[in-house]
Amino acid sequence: MGVVAKRSSMTFFSDPTSHYSHRVRIVLAEKGVTVDLIESDSAHPPAELSELNPYNSLPTLLDRDLVLYESKVMMEYLDERFPHPPLLPVYPVARAESRLLIHRIEKDWCALVDAILHTRSDNVIKKSTKELKESITAIAPIFAEKPFFMSEEFTLVDCCIAPILWRLPALGVDIRNTKQTKPLFTYMDALFARESFQESLSEQEREMRS
Repeated sequence: MGVVAKRSSMTFFSDPTSHYSHRVRIVLAEKGVTVDLIESDSAHPPAELSELNPYNSLPTLLDRDLVLYESKVMMEYLDERFPHPPLLPVYPVARAESRLLIHRIEKDWCALVDAILHTRSDNVIKKSTKELKESITAIAPIFAEKPFFMSEEFTLVDCCIAPILWRLPALGVDIRNTKQTKPLFTYMDALFARESFQESLSEQEREMRS
C-alpha cells in the first residue's frame, strides 16, 4: 500500500503574480504551515470560490469553516493561529505601530503598484512609477538603522514590503545602487535570501527577476 498524503485542513487560493497573495505566502512559509495551494488568475478565479467569498477575489484563505478574503486579516490570523515565530511585537504600542506601518505601505506603495499594473493610461503609469521610485529612494537610509524595517526582528511589515521590492524591475522602477540607497540593497539581499521568501515564490514571480 502506498503512502497516503495527509490533506491539510487549510486551503489557500492564490494569484501567482499578485503581491497581496505573495505576502500571505511569505507568512505561510515563515510559519512552516502546510496548505493546499490553488493557483489561479485573479481575472478567472476558480468556480468554487464564488461560493466561499462574496467578492470572488484572490487571495482567499480557507481554514475548515473559516473563510478569509483580506490579506492583512489573513496574515494576522496566521500569526495568532501559529504563534512561532511571532511576526508582530508582543506589546500593544509596538503592535499598533506595526499595523500603522502596514497601513502606510498600502496607502503609499501598494496603491502605486496597483496603478502601474492595472491602469491603461500611460500618463498614470509613468507618474506612479516615478512616485514609487522617489518614495522608496527617499526612505532608503532608514534601512541602515535596523536589520529589518524599523525592527530588530522580521515582521509582517517586511512581509508586505518584500513582494513590492521583488517586483521593482518588472514594474519598471529602476533604483540605482548608490551611497544613499545602499542600505536598501543590503536589506533586499538579506530579505530575498531568507528561506521562507524563496519558498514563497511562484514560478511567475521567479521569472520577474530571471
